Amino acid sequence: MKLYKSIPIMLFSIVLISGCVSNKKYTELQDTYSKLRERNQELSNKYQDSQRELSGASSRVKSLEEQISSERANVSALQDALNKCLNSSNQGNVNISKLVDEINSSNKYIKQLINAKNKSDSLNMVLTNNLTRSLSREELSEVDVQVLKGVVYISLADNMLYKSGSYEVNDKAGETLSKIAKIIKDYSTYDVLIEGNTDNVPISQTNIRNNWDLSALRASSVVQVLQNKYGVDPKRLTAGGRGEFNPVADNATTAGKAKNRRTQIIITPKLDQFMDLIGKAPETSQQ
Repeated sequence: MKLYKSIPIMLFSIVLISGCVSNKKYTELQDTYSKLRERNQELSNKYQDSQRELSGASSRVKSLEEQISSERANVSALQDALNKCLNSSNQGNVNISKLVDEINSSNKYIKQLINAKNKSDSLNMVLTNNLTRSLSREELSEVDVQVLKGVVYISLADNMLYKSGSYEVNDKAGETLSKIAKIIKDYSTYDVLIEGNTDNVPISQTNIRNNWDLSALRASSVVQVLQNKYGVDPKRLTAGGRGEFNPVADNATTAGKAKNRRTQIIITPKLDQFMDLIGKAPETSQQ
């Protein structure tokens, strides 16, 4: 590296010492000087690249050495554990047998939960099919029925149930609610939550403070129609309002607001069977 750096200086010194030279000779010396400078820069770049590669390789080697050391420690710990198990084989056999019993018990419990869930899912699908078959094409355009995570959601558009800004159920909704009431009564082991929802436009009526009130009053109106007009057991019914805080669409558009103004009838299996199963859960051994 030092040799290449000194060559241009030597050439320049020769030129000074020799005094005047021919143009041809001067041009040749210039070309040689330029080539040597380029070669010198190339070698310098290669040297820097080699230094970086060497540094990276050193880091990788150190990392691998640390991993090897860690794995050796793990192997040593596993060997110690194996030796302890072999030294206390009788006690180990007892623990293994106990562990197998606990696993079998847990598997049996899991099967119970799966069977209960499958039964719930099957009933929900039958319920949904029965409901959708009973609704007319016009009603289906205003009613959305879905099963999500084992729960049946019946979503009713507000313009089907109420007048704008009102919580009184209109006559138009009667036939649809009667069909829903029949399904609810057929599935007597299911609980029913009536949930009111609004858009984000503030209500401006003296007897209704805000959208919380409006959504709760609408839910309560549907509950009372199901109870008083269609004979649904009120012990199975719950009324709740969520105001504007459970949107399913963007309130920035008219269509989005219309989707958010809805009343949901949420039908779920009673929790008794699941609570019973939880009560029968196998106890884990205390260490």
